[in-house]
Amino acid sequence: MLRGELKMVGTKFGCGEGLCGACTIPLVGQAVRSCPTMARNADGRAITTIEGLQGSEADAPHRAWTEIDVVQWGYCQSGQLISACALLKATPKPTRQDIDDAKTGNICRRGTYPRIRAASGLTARNGDAS
Repeated sequence: MLRGELKMVGTKFGCGEGLCGACTIPLVGQAVRSCPTMARNADGRAITTIEGLQGSEADAPHRAWTEIDVVQWGYCQSGQLISACALLKATPKPTRQDIDDAKTGNICRRGTYPRIRAASGLTARNGDAS
């Protein structure tokens, strides 16, 4: 529904089952996989796609992603950023283990996990996450 009917193409279709994390969206403040989520289960709930993520919640991770040059291919990055934003909102000073746990299920075909972890940590250290 997000990509097809609503034309919110920042949320990627990867595996179609929610296993790769490319379809990650924040639903009521939690990072969830949109592929296996039925639209009726989100009825009346706040959904923000990568296109609508704004303010320090999005700006700080985006700056860190750019500073550390995380992106290689980019297909997974909307899901990676959504997961990072959800983590930093829930846990402003995450440990390395918190970051790794939050990233479980977000697959990066180019293997930029060390840079994703570093960018998430940089955002937290700078205290920029809301």
